[in-house]
Amino acid sequence: SLSAIDVIAALYMHVMRIDPKNPRWELRDRFVLSKGHAAPALYAALVEAGFIKEECLWSLRKCGGSLSGHPEMTKTPGVDMTTGSLGQGLSVANGMALAAKLRGLDYRVYVMLGDGEAQEGQVWEAAMTSYTRRLDNVCAILDYNGLQIDGSIGQVKAGLEPLVEKWKAFNWNVIEIDGHNPEAIIEAFDEAKKVKGLPSIIIARTVKGKGVSFMERKVEYHGVAPNEQEQQKALMELGCVNDAD
Repeated sequence: SLSAIDVIAALYMHVMRIDPKNPRWELRDRFVLSKGHAAPALYAALVEAGFIKEECLWSLRKCGGSLSGHPEMTKTPGVDMTTGSLGQGLSVANGMALAAKLRGLDYRVYVMLGDGEAQEGQVWEAAMTSYTRRLDNVCAILDYNGLQIDGSIGQVKAGLEPLVEKWKAFNWNVIEIDGHNPEAIIEAFDEAKKVKGLPSIIIARTVKGKGVSFMERKVEYHGVAPNEQEQQKALMELGCVNDAD
């Protein structure tokens, strides 16, 4: 979640056309969190954007709560697609974008992919469809932090490089950025909006566990919650509390 949060925050606070009072507004921009395990980042953004109340966060992954471990569109206002089974998000985004084209609507569809997820074949099948259908209203973001649940992406497979050239070979408009630079993130989304006839992908080079010293670039924290002592240290480093709190 920490590698993805800056991009997701920019989307919900500065980029997407949304209405928290009308989560199913027909003309809203859509966001598909294909790497659904980063759901906490999405939920935090939904709180800040006004879709859900902050107290909902404390029900994360609890029975009877509204926030599942992966996003569910039938349970959480502001979630546009239920995700969690990796590899499917770009296909879903294509369907949403094609529906907009067929209906003459001008909404855009944003989809965040994980770099480990990009090792799956369905992603590349979907990438071909995006270009074939000239879905210039699709903007993908690749959270390129270099790690997945079993280790580095190079250890699990042969790696993704040359990544930029691969997406260009699939006829995508490719933009590379520092995924933790707010100005660069917003500029990239603005640039993508101007491109006609091609889908765009923003390759966001990020740091897993960004902002928490003992989590950064540590695959061990891919799906492990911090203990109480680690939690306090993490919150202090993120600027959420201070020594006096």
